[in-house]
Amino acid sequence: MPKDMTQILLVGTELPLLEGLAQSFAALGFAPIVAQSVHEARELAVQHPPLIAVISRGLAAPATTDTLSIPLAPGGALVLYRVVGSPLVTLSPSVQRVVLADLTLPLERNRLMALVQHLGERAKMTGRGREPESRVEG
Repeated sequence: MPKDMTQILLVGTELPLLEGLAQSFAALGFAPIVAQSVHEARELAVQHPPLIAVISRGLAAPATTDTLSIPLAPGGALVLYRVVGSPLVTLSPSVQRVVLADLTLPLERNRLMALVQHLGERAKMTGRGREPESRVEG
C-alpha cells in the first residue's frame, strides 16, 4: 500500500456489496481491503491498521472481543452496517460505545462515502491514519 493512501477495512459476507464499495473507495484514492470475518479483519489490521473499519453488524455482535481488538490507525473509527431486510442484531454496550456510525446499506451508501471522505481529509490534515515512515539514520 502506498504511504499516502488511507486504508479502509470492509468486513462482511455480502461480497458483491463490499466489492462495489471497495471499487468506489479506490476511485476516491483510498486503499480498501475486504475481509469475510472479524477474525480475518483483526489479523489484517495488525499488519496495517486501517483508519476506518466498516463491519457487518451481524458479524460484530457475536464477535465482541475480536471486534473491539481490531487495531485502528490514530484517529480511526469503527462503522457498522446492516443490509436492507436483515434483522437488527443487538450489540453489547462495549461495542455500542466505540461505534462512530451504524448504517443500513445500500440505502445509506452516500452517507458512508461522505463519512469516509471526511475522516480521510481529517487524517491528511492531522497526519493521522497513515503508517509511520521508517527513519534511516546514517
